[in-house]
Amino acid sequence: MMKKLFQRLFAPVAALLALGSAPAAQARTNVARPALWEISDADTTIYLFGTIHLLPENYSWQSPKLQKAMGGAQQLMVETIVDEKDPSKLMSAMASLAFSPNLPPLASRVAPEKRAALAEAIRQSGFPPQAFDRMETWAAAFILLGNQFRHMGLKGQEGVEIVLRNDFATQGKPIGELETNLEQLSFFDKLPENAQRQLLEGSIEEPASMSKDFQQMLASWVKGDVAGIAASFNRDLSGSPELQQALIKQRNANWSKWIEQRMGKPGAILIAVGAGHLAGPDSVVDILQRDGYRVRRIQ
Repeated sequence: MMKKLFQRLFAPVAALLALGSAPAAQARTNVARPALWEISDADTTIYLFGTIHLLPENYSWQSPKLQKAMGGAQQLMVETIVDEKDPSKLMSAMASLAFSPNLPPLASRVAPEKRAALAEAIRQSGFPPQAFDRMETWAAAFILLGNQFRHMGLKGQEGVEIVLRNDFATQGKPIGELETNLEQLSFFDKLPENAQRQLLEGSIEEPASMSKDFQQMLASWVKGDVAGIAASFNRDLSGSPELQQALIKQRNANWSKWIEQRMGKPGAILIAVGAGHLAGPDSVVDILQRDGYRVRRIQ
């Protein structure tokens, strides 16, 4: 459960580590039609687009309806802005949270039978082994997750948010973020140690295991299967109400409040966030509907 949450919720910042080379993708183009919603009144239109943060190559997801929304929007809002050309903001946020004194060696934070896999993952990461011993467990997992993304053939350049950001930047349109890098990393920094250790063990699992989970999530996203996405997230979080509150419900509530305030201003914007935040009970869509807004699915 924890490794899937980490993969889904942490990918916007972990994507920076997947910018390197990845296995060659198939040449066939896969057509995706992810869910897209619209909220509007007399002078304001807000589009909500559910994304998947990293993609293999050759996925065609910019449908005519999405392109119309992109063209009409005057601003793009994403969860957090990860600048792959200048990662200093992200690295500064990491440095402020990731290191603590008197931590036990990282190898002692996984089960004995997983220590060989941890050592190999550290070798593949290219980071000095001794640096990991000074990292908090979630931060070490974050670094090592980059190995998983590369093995799975996922590239940061193919991420939906990066493509959208590049499009809006080319047109000279502003791009904003709902959370800073520091705010997003803080959610993981506050996790209890046992949860962080589950993340660490998940980050060094065999790529085949994580790839299966990712393919299931990708299949739902491609079809715009919001019910499937919601069911998957509910399964992942069913055993931890605390994590559900911290990582999903509170963030969705924060973003919904931002959207409701933005509805008081004229203009059109596109908000692109992870698809799980727009699916099921307590999603952004659900909160807005309960608050009396008409959220119309247009794709």
